[in-house]
Amino acid sequence: MKATYHKHILEFKRPSGTSRGVLKTKETWFIVIEDAGAKGIGECGILRGLSIDDRPDYEEKLQWTCDQIHLGVDQLWQALKEFPSIQFGVEMAFKSLESEDPFLLFPSDFTDSLDSIPINGLVWMGDKDFMTTQITEKLQQGFDCIKLKIGAIDFDLELSLLSYIRSQFSKDQIELRVDANGAFAPEEALDKLYSLQQYNLHSIEQPVKQGQPQIMRELCKNTPLPIALDEELIGVYGVTNKKELLLTIRPQYIILKPSLIGGYKGTREWIDLAEDLNIGWWITSALESNIGLSAIAQYTYTLHSKMPQGLGTGGLYTNNIKSPLVVNQGTLQYDIHKNWNVNYLN
Repeated sequence: MKATYHKHILEFKRPSGTSRGVLKTKETWFIVIEDAGAKGIGECGILRGLSIDDRPDYEEKLQWTCDQIHLGVDQLWQALKEFPSIQFGVEMAFKSLESEDPFLLFPSDFTDSLDSIPINGLVWMGDKDFMTTQITEKLQQGFDCIKLKIGAIDFDLELSLLSYIRSQFSKDQIELRVDANGAFAPEEALDKLYSLQQYNLHSIEQPVKQGQPQIMRELCKNTPLPIALDEELIGVYGVTNKKELLLTIRPQYIILKPSLIGGYKGTREWIDLAEDLNIGWWITSALESNIGLSAIAQYTYTLHSKMPQGLGTGGLYTNNIKSPLVVNQGTLQYDIHKNWNVNYLN
């Protein structure tokens, strides 16, 4: 058995804004395992400035992982605790290696094109005209759940965008989620939540910056609308620490990005804890290529959640991997008539 890794720079079709800045490119790495004539591929993707494994020794750890691939998925997962994106890439690659089709990790009605996954339409930060254009596009594309990233432009302008949507569509027609990416100052957060309440939002993600559990606890206790933890989950290792975080903050929801929290195993740990505590959850991609997105989507389908998931980011890039994934009428679908095109497996 041997393994290699390959770096790939994904190019955004148009710069995409968050409260942490504007994204033009996205780095990702593919791990390819070869054994007895079979190949498996996994994706290790980090988000600069957000991923806990955004470290100078990242590629060094990737090389170490390839050199130690004989240890197997379970032992490597434990050894890579501080590198959750590599944990996920290794899980994915071994699952791919074991599969008859290296891209069919979790065969289901989804991968047979018999069912789809409801997803939210994502509206990126920008000026009002840009965001309004995106909202119009998402509505025309048939989304009934829209997520807006807020916190980068004037708050009153963001409220006016929400008001525009609600003037056209009731909460029964369009579910609205917002993601502040930690942009609100703690002293103003609760007031802003009350300002947002009038638009009948489903939830708000990460209103204040992560790492302030007592502040977040008070917000979750007093909030007029449900709060979802996102960045808060990054860098929390072990079931005991995860449970302590959830018991301290008591959020209404958690959002799970496998690339940021240790892949399938890390995601499963959070889900089991959340369900025991009656905390809702959904799964979101983290700007992976279609390889990672497909691996997340296939796994997500097996969990049978009825909520819209955050899996519609595959169309952001000019040089994405061609895949069977398509977005249609607010759902992610796997079109068995479309083929993968990955030169790493040739």
